Amino acid sequence: MLPCENESVLFLTPSNSEASAVMMSILTMPGLRSELAPVSEALTHGIRVEVLSQYSRENSEPQQEAWVFQYTVRITNQGSETVQLVSRHWIITDAMDHVEEVEGPGVVGEKPVLAPGESFKYSSWCPLKTPTGMMGGTYQMERPDGSQFDIEIATFGLRAPYSIH
Repeated sequence: MLPCENESVLFLTPSNSEASAVMMSILTMPGLRSELAPVSEALTHGIRVEVLSQYSRENSEPQQEAWVFQYTVRITNQGSETVQLVSRHWIITDAMDHVEEVEGPGVVGEKPVLAPGESFKYSSWCPLKTPTGMMGGTYQMERPDGSQFDIEIATFGLRAPYSIH
C-alpha cells in the first residue's frame, strides 16, 4: 500500500484571503519534528496551499504498526492568471526517518484549473508505520502558455494522540 494513494472529496470555491509563506526547511531540523504542527501553509508564485491533518483512529491499527492520517488541502490562486495543477510530489517521513516519496499526475484523479481567486479543496489519507511523522512536497502547475512551475506544500506534522516521543 502506497501512502496517499486514495484521495477523495473535491470541490471548487472562491477565496481571496491572504497568507504568509511557511518554509519547508523544517525537514532538515530533526529536533523539531515532534513539535511540527498538523497544519501548514505556503504561498508560492501567487498560489496558496493550506493543509490540515488529523489522526484517523477508525482506520488505524496500532497493534499492527499501522497509523492512518487524513489530511485536507486547499489550493487558492491568488495570482493574476489561470493555472492548472498537473502533478504532485510528496515527501513523507516517519518517526524512524524512513522516507517515502509519492509522485503522480494531478490529485484525486483530477487536474484542476484555477482562475484567479478560485480554490480547489480535497481530502486524502496517509498510512505510517509509526505514530508520528511529517509530510511536505510540491505541486507542479502550468500556465496557459504551457510554462510550468512548482509550488510548495509546506511540511506539516502527523501525530497520533498519546504518542510518546
